[in-house]
Amino acid sequence: MKNFTTMKSSLLFLILVLGAGLLRAQDDDQKDPADAAAIAKELANPNNTLGQMALQWDYVNYQGNLPDSGSQNGYVMNFQPSLPVPLGKGVNLFVRPNIPIYLSQPVFGANGFENKGASLGNISADIAIGKTFPSKTIGIVGVFGSFRTASDKALRSNYTMLGPEIMVAQILKWGVVGAMFSHSWSVNKVGDADVDSFTILGDDMWAASTGIQSASITAGQYFYVVNLKNAWQITGQPTWSYNHNAPKGERLALPIATGLNKVTRFGKLPVKISLQYWYYVASPDTFGPQHQIRLQISPVVPLPW
Repeated sequence: MKNFTTMKSSLLFLILVLGAGLLRAQDDDQKDPADAAAIAKELANPNNTLGQMALQWDYVNYQGNLPDSGSQNGYVMNFQPSLPVPLGKGVNLFVRPNIPIYLSQPVFGANGFENKGASLGNISADIAIGKTFPSKTIGIVGVFGSFRTASDKALRSNYTMLGPEIMVAQILKWGVVGAMFSHSWSVNKVGDADVDSFTILGDDMWAASTGIQSASITAGQYFYVVNLKNAWQITGQPTWSYNHNAPKGERLALPIATGLNKVTRFGKLPVKISLQYWYYVASPDTFGPQHQIRLQISPVVPLPW
């Protein structure tokens, strides 16, 4: 009951934040709805040339076999700027860092669960080149890396990861569908002496209980955008992962997701507001996410070049 009440309260808070922003910008949106709709469609294109300063707030409710797992909740804020560099017709370069701030994160130690935060998280980034073909098929290839930058040792990833990524998407009359895949390997090794807590930060948590010295993780994201009227969109952009070195029952984290996007204006500034709900149909048995709510606010900014 406590678990459900917390999730319901968090969802209500995010809906109120989203609603307040939309009401605030309603007058501006009515001035030029066609422009807002055009921006929304362009943002749905993963090979677009619009600059974004995305801020994401995630509420995560956990489950698992550890004591009190079901009453654990995490809150994290991510900042992900994207300033694509046009290289030619339909060809763009992307350099996209993702900087997380853990506001509250459950960590399981010798005395059970305790919450950590507010702390810098483990920064990740990708460098990729995208191309849009005449058929409106999009291909993106690049390199992904994640780094042990968390300011709190209990929240620090066990591994520095590096590997290739690829994405394929198709622009359709009604929207966009696509999927991204990456595989990364650890470039360092750890032992039991390096781990003194148990948390879920990506997928390398299993070193805490198994003594695994290296990581091999396949991850990805599937996404869809359905364009509606007045710059509204139905969308889902969940991320999944499969940890090849984890024990059986701990390898896969896979959510299904749906939500809404809305592009509006705050003064002259276009802003995309998104609210999504993720439900994990597969999650690590010992400790992993079950419900996730994501609020994203992305100002659309001019490119500096």
